[in-house]
Amino acid sequence: MKTLDFYFDPISPYAALAFERLPEMLAGRSVAVRYVPILFGALLKANDHKGPAEIPGKRDWTYRQVLWLSHQLGLPLALPASHPFNPLPLLRLLWACAEPGQDAQGRALTPSRFAVERVLTHVWRGGQEATDAARLQALATELAPAQDPASDAVKAALRGATDEAQARGVFGVPTLAVDDKLFWGLDALEMAVACLDGDPWFEGPAWSLATAVPVGIRRQ
Repeated sequence: MKTLDFYFDPISPYAALAFERLPEMLAGRSVAVRYVPILFGALLKANDHKGPAEIPGKRDWTYRQVLWLSHQLGLPLALPASHPFNPLPLLRLLWACAEPGQDAQGRALTPSRFAVERVLTHVWRGGQEATDAARLQALATELAPAQDPASDAVKAALRGATDEAQARGVFGVPTLAVDDKLFWGLDALEMAVACLDGDPWFEGPAWSLATAVPVGIRRQ
């Protein structure tokens, strides 16, 4: 059985939609998914980049597009009362829901799909404030995490996962890793599944050609 890594941050509506689509996309295939919560803001800072919700115009388009996509795909999604928000409490809660320890490959154990689903539902359904203290407390009570979300171990797990993702080449969320190949975005799921199914295109020259194009000009 092949294991895929799904890198996400609950701040991303595209991650929420991709999460919902994954079971359908992977149906009938012998795969397991590691759900790896990471801090999207740290990737933006490392790449000196702004998030979609930080750019006027793009912000409006992002919200319109994800609402359209949820309608088109038949997936429930409602914008939270305010966005963007600080996702750290939710990210730490997710890592707190993971059992301490490592898997057979020496990687940190990650939260279950159930825990991820509950957190994404908390943010992306109902149109409420994602960081409301009472709602966060209720969510934590429901999930009953195995670890303390405020513990150094949990904070280190989040930092470690984010650093590992960045070192692997992840620059945005959601990203699905299939072996050594990374597929960014909701619209890349079909491409990822084609790779998983052994489409020969991925062994041809096109995949590597993308990294060989010379830079023509750099903005000052």
